[in-house]
Amino acid sequence: MLKRETLKSAALAGMIVLGFVAQSKTAMAEDLQTLTVAGGCFWCVEADFEKVEGVKSAVSGFTGGTVADPTYKQVTAGGTGHFEAVQITFDADVVGRRALLDLFLRSVDVTDAGGQFCDRGESYRTAIFTASSAEKQIANAAKAQAAADLGQSIVTPVLAASEFYPADAYHQDYYKGSKLVITRFGPKRQAAAYKAYRNACGRDTRVKALWGSAAPFVGS
Repeated sequence: MLKRETLKSAALAGMIVLGFVAQSKTAMAEDLQTLTVAGGCFWCVEADFEKVEGVKSAVSGFTGGTVADPTYKQVTAGGTGHFEAVQITFDADVVGRRALLDLFLRSVDVTDAGGQFCDRGESYRTAIFTASSAEKQIANAAKAQAAADLGQSIVTPVLAASEFYPADAYHQDYYKGSKLVITRFGPKRQAAAYKAYRNACGRDTRVKALWGSAAPFVGS
């Protein structure tokens, strides 16, 4: 009886080990990379890109400025040099960097240098951040193609990547949150408040007017 129990325990341990090995191989098989972009309100960019197949996560935060670990209030007040940005982690075997950049450029107003939609000021400007010469080349190619497709100059800059600071938990996944918040539309759950804000800000209306059927997230 003892021998049988010992064999069962050994078999169970072996299965656990095999499970860990299989899980490790799956994790190693993923080619996880990051892309950081600024597209106005980070709630909206996060909501858009978390719908894309191959995207593992989208984190709202700040980058491009000179103040370490800034608060939302500091950034939106101006003077920090930071952009509201989103750091996208994606499996490059499922979706490529160029494909994500093509989606990004067609999801914002690339002709507006003063902010995005109803959100004005330096923190709401658009930008693409790159960490290598190869990433910069891909970004510039995507930008050139978007300009050709649009038939207008694009003001979205391609900038060198710098420290990315995640925003506090309140801003993460705001678009699907259930917490009750007070807004100018009255008390609403976060998800409803987000929809009301996005509609009132005119984001989808402007993107559709600019990109037409090429706008990837309008109505999604």
